[in-house]
Amino acid sequence: MKSAFKRHHRIWLAGVAGLLLASLLSAWGGEAMRRPLFDLWQRTAPRDMSGTKVHVVLIDGDGLAAVGPWPWPRYHMARLTEEIAARHPKAIGFDMLFPEPDRVRPDIFAALYPELSLAAAAEVQALPPMDRLWGQVIGRAPVVLGRAGVAAGGSDPGQLFVDAEVKGALPPALPAEPRVIANIPDLEQAALGHGLLNGRPDSDGVVRRVPTLMKVGGRPMPGLSLELARIGLDATAITAGPGSIAIGERRVPVDDEGRLLLHFGHFPPEAISSAADVLRQGFPADAFAGQIVLVGLAAEGTADIVATPLAAEYYGPLVQAQALDAILRGGWLERPRWAAPAEWSLGLLLALLVLLLAPGRRRLWLLAPAMIAVTVPAGAWFAFAGLSWLIDPLRPLLLGGVTAAGVAGGMFVEARRERERLRETLVRERIAAAATEGELQAARTIQLGMLPPRADLARIDPRIDVDALLEPARSIGGDLYDVIRLDADRIAFLVGDVTGKGVPAALFMALSKALAKSVVLRGTPSLADAAFILNEELMRDNSESMNVTMLVGILDASTGDLVLMSAGHEDPLHVRTDGTIAIHKLDGGPPFCIVDFPYPDEPMKLAPGETLVLISDGVSEALNGADALFGHERLLAALEGRNSATAMIESVRDAVRAFEDGTDPTDDLTVMAVRYLG
Repeated sequence: MKSAFKRHHRIWLAGVAGLLLASLLSAWGGEAMRRPLFDLWQRTAPRDMSGTKVHVVLIDGDGLAAVGPWPWPRYHMARLTEEIAARHPKAIGFDMLFPEPDRVRPDIFAALYPELSLAAAAEVQALPPMDRLWGQVIGRAPVVLGRAGVAAGGSDPGQLFVDAEVKGALPPALPAEPRVIANIPDLEQAALGHGLLNGRPDSDGVVRRVPTLMKVGGRPMPGLSLELARIGLDATAITAGPGSIAIGERRVPVDDEGRLLLHFGHFPPEAISSAADVLRQGFPADAFAGQIVLVGLAAEGTADIVATPLAAEYYGPLVQAQALDAILRGGWLERPRWAAPAEWSLGLLLALLVLLLAPGRRRLWLLAPAMIAVTVPAGAWFAFAGLSWLIDPLRPLLLGGVTAAGVAGGMFVEARRERERLRETLVRERIAAAATEGELQAARTIQLGMLPPRADLARIDPRIDVDALLEPARSIGGDLYDVIRLDADRIAFLVGDVTGKGVPAALFMALSKALAKSVVLRGTPSLADAAFILNEELMRDNSESMNVTMLVGILDASTGDLVLMSAGHEDPLHVRTDGTIAIHKLDGGPPFCIVDFPYPDEPMKLAPGETLVLISDGVSEALNGADALFGHERLLAALEGRNSATAMIESVRDAVRAFEDGTDPTDDLTVMAVRYLG
């Protein structure tokens, strides 16, 4: 019961760690994560713009071709304004600034032609400037001009008239600028209304919101779209309140900076006209009747191009038009103030359900968080499509999902720990069985049960061909081998031989193999350091005064570089690509568990196609009936002409058994071949 509680406790800790990580990720990058999802929803279900009462007149490429380059002379701007006003719009807004006088004023024109007579020059200079005439046109029409708040330059906003009264509590983080860029007095004083053109994109460069209010010189001023909507709705005042802006009976939600979050749609082509067409004769007389007309730039090379959730490039006047239409007809998006707390709460609920239900054995209960996880994105989509609410489904899914991943990881670790415990229990049971089933058979079972399967060796890395076999002697020694992947390129391998026989040798073999694997996997800087640590550990746990020889190597499969360390073991054989075979002499040191010794690292390099063969003394010291040794000459002969690791080790094994000719082996036989393929 106590161990089960400890096991569940560790699993819960892993899940809580996952929850904390997910919480940090969501708190730090939540906005960046949900923006692409909300943009995708807008592209999937754009707003219907077919009933808009906003008409956009664009000064586009056709207009520049017909009139000339921008900026146009004020004569043409006056004509354009007259043509639009003649078609009885509700209001006319200019999404541009006119802070400089007309470039073709009469006095400038006269100065360009000094050859004019004094009388002619005086007559030209006496002509009224077109700025004044356009101002008169503006004064007769419901025109709203733009302004821009700036940090420096411009003029003093205290000298400007604010057309609409702004009442109520302003949004708490309303942007403010100390100066303003306004239009020339002839135009500024004649306009019916004025609206700010300021607007910045989100941090990723995409425009999703349009400012409705801004402080300039300490006074609140409306944005262009809000001012046009005020005039279009015949309202006299703008009322600010908690989370919203009201014009008459129309209330629109805004964020703490006074920005309106738009639900974008595809602006209908029939609601867009070229300024060139408006200036031509024959343009329909009722084209703008009762509508709000927005005039803006759309010619190639102009700077008023922005990115929106629907398009990477979109004309700025069309964004203003969408904002104006949203205020007039509804069509904004809203992220309710309760959205973030609800998302956190739902995420914590999911995480709590996972933590409570996953470690138990009733897996069907996990259907509850699974059903919630499926319902969350569906509910968020329906909130967007039906209520224009932006509810983030990623936050609760992230909190619940990463918590589930942490719990799953903890359960995996606990399962491995349980398997190891069962394996240790099994070893102990096998040892206990030796008393009744025979000590030697139990030792053989322990020894072979610790070795990696040969099939796993063949799949360890496509850049090497490795195989090994161990055949215990009837009297049971303590041979061992292992192949261990350290990282993407490095693979460790080892062959060892424990002194002694029977169960004690088999157990010390198991201890030696486990400690060797543990030390190698610690990431010790060198094999020499690893050998020193391994020797210390084995000496500490060596109650039977045994010792073990061992040859350890680490191969870099990306280069063929190899580092070897020998503790009193047989020298390996180097099989080259031309078929020659040589014993690779190593300095090495004494077997482990005898004395502290500074074992050296001994590097070498395998070329593609070369092989390193490792053996135990059960090969070289095998005896036949005449007590003759197998020796290295027969070993070299057994390896000749063999081109794969499997062929090499099996050829050696077969040669030894043929040499013994039925004589019982006196020691374990272990052979490993590591062939580098490159």
